[in-house]
Amino acid sequence: MSKAAVWGSLIIGATLALAGCGNVPGVPDHTYFRMPPVAKLPVSPKPVFVTPLVVGLFNADGLYADRALVYAINPEATELRQYHYQLWTDPPTRLLQRRLKVELREAEIAPLVTDELAASQAAIRISGQILRFERVPTVNGGYLASVVIKLRADRPDGTPQTDEIYRADVEAVDNRLISTTEALFAAADQIFAEFYEDLLASEKYEHAR
Repeated sequence: MSKAAVWGSLIIGATLALAGCGNVPGVPDHTYFRMPPVAKLPVSPKPVFVTPLVVGLFNADGLYADRALVYAINPEATELRQYHYQLWTDPPTRLLQRRLKVELREAEIAPLVTDELAASQAAIRISGQILRFERVPTVNGGYLASVVIKLRADRPDGTPQTDEIYRADVEAVDNRLISTTEALFAAADQIFAEFYEDLLASEKYEHAR
């Protein structure tokens, strides 16, 4: 067999091997997790705010900015890793923004709750920063959803009306990963409920000044 024929056979073999890589046994499929249904905040009998509320895209640094789910390898959560094949449908920065926007809108506390409004229009602008959003093993063999979010509301003039760091931990009902994802958003809902109360209190204080 000539050298050209040998090289041709090698190239064909390599091509076939690469083509089959997509079906290699044992390689897991990617799994994508959606948000569970949003929680309900207390509905206001009348709008508390006269200006629109604008919920901006949340911020996050490092691991929390990615779509991969984050988990701790010890109960103290001193070491973190990312899952390789378990992903959110969108980054948590987007998922949590949408969730807070819907919850505030359904609470009917303002004439408009949106995620986009011209910078020239007067509004209360809400921003969030994800500081923790992870799965943590417990000493009893279960898992905890640990969430820390910094939430701030700015007045139309740009000064802060409220600016706090909120924390919530919710234990997953079982060891399945989907149960932890549900617990993560349950923890986020606890944080949003606390922020909601602070937001209402701050606006009532504004009117009392």
